[in-house]
Amino acid sequence: MTSSFPASNYRPCVLWFTGLSGAGKSTTAAALQTLLNELGCRTYLLDGDVLRQGLCRDLGFSEADRAENLRRVGEVARLMVDAGLLVICATISPFEKTRSELRARFPSGEFIEVFIDAPLAICEARDPKGLYRKAREGKITQFTGIDSAYDRPTEAELHLRTDQLDVTQGVEQIISFLKSNHYLINPQP
Repeated sequence: MTSSFPASNYRPCVLWFTGLSGAGKSTTAAALQTLLNELGCRTYLLDGDVLRQGLCRDLGFSEADRAENLRRVGEVARLMVDAGLLVICATISPFEKTRSELRARFPSGEFIEVFIDAPLAICEARDPKGLYRKAREGKITQFTGIDSAYDRPTEAELHLRTDQLDVTQGVEQIISFLKSNHYLINPQP
């Protein structure tokens, strides 16, 4: 299926943010979306926490449910890319196998994996939702990084160390990648 709304200043794709809870996925994604909109791009942000409250509210946190959650998010993102949007997905996406399967569902060049990386200790110190504390207290089980695995990406196009970069620097690196790889074409300020 081809987009009925061709973009003149950007090439539609999905930027798939993966990383531990508290690494900065949602913060970086929101800042990126704001800048891309200012540059004239049509964007949509799919945030894993928000999707868990609606589209994926019937799913738990078993490995099978996590894979189904990401399959659904990936299908929505694929449809949005087809509609001509630049889509930003911010999800933990803990398993390399699942991320590879998602990548395979997109035409070549339409899936850009962005590893939002911060050490577990930094993520725990940030703990914006108190989830690590609850996991350490045994109130939450199957929590990624504590008692459920996180497979560090091996295919990511971008690797942002959010313990070493602030949000603006991270967004600048993404924009630079998009420009140098011809995803942003004559962006309008």
